[in-house]
Amino acid sequence: MAPLVEKVALVTGASRGIGRAIALKLASNGASVVVNYAGNVDKAQEVVTEIEKLGVQAIALQGDVSKVADIQRLFQQTIERFGKVDILVNNAGVIFYKPITEVTEEDFDKIFAINVKGTYFACQQAAQHLADGGRIINFSSSTTAMILPTYSAYVATKGAVEQLTRVVAKELGGRNITVNVISPGPTDTELFRQGKTEEQINRLAGMAALGRLGQVQDIADVVAFLASDEARWITGQNIRVNGGTA
Repeated sequence: MAPLVEKVALVTGASRGIGRAIALKLASNGASVVVNYAGNVDKAQEVVTEIEKLGVQAIALQGDVSKVADIQRLFQQTIERFGKVDILVNNAGVIFYKPITEVTEEDFDKIFAINVKGTYFACQQAAQHLADGGRIINFSSSTTAMILPTYSAYVATKGAVEQLTRVVAKELGGRNITVNVISPGPTDTELFRQGKTEEQINRLAGMAALGRLGQVQDIADVVAFLASDEARWITGQNIRVNGGTA
């Protein structure tokens, strides 16, 4: 039997990149999947169609995770459709590259609204609605340990997510809900390539002990493990899925 049969997963930012790979992986393990998207309904529906080909149920739900009302609606609609939520994957996120002297208040507010506020209030909804024994999987980044210029706002958001994860794990442990955070290294996605030259991309790939960029499946496989019963004794942890990137 597939390990996630009869489970319901809500994956934010699931229309492309790592989120898409996670949605497909959880579905291949038997979970019904809610494919959240912010604006690209066509891409989200393509993911739903691929999941349905696996013989698994899926729906696409629009929602801007920077808005608490949208997050609440995502959970309500998920429960209306599937009756429960077992797995929350807080994958939605944005990035920009600017030295601290060039970061505007608008830049700061936008990146914190999506990366931190979105994760925080999705965890709040999960605390209220997630089934006992459920899973919350948040996303940070290995860049929090890499000291890279122009990443100051981004790593500030991801550091916040790491600390949030530890506290929520403690709060929800009594219900056997595990809460972990994944910190990918450089992973070959559209978001990763945005604003980088090929020279920069190759340099980052070379920083990994395994000598390559991560692929979306590398990340999705670890999410699927954390969502499974095999990871029942792992909580409050930051797992660096980065091929040995310093």
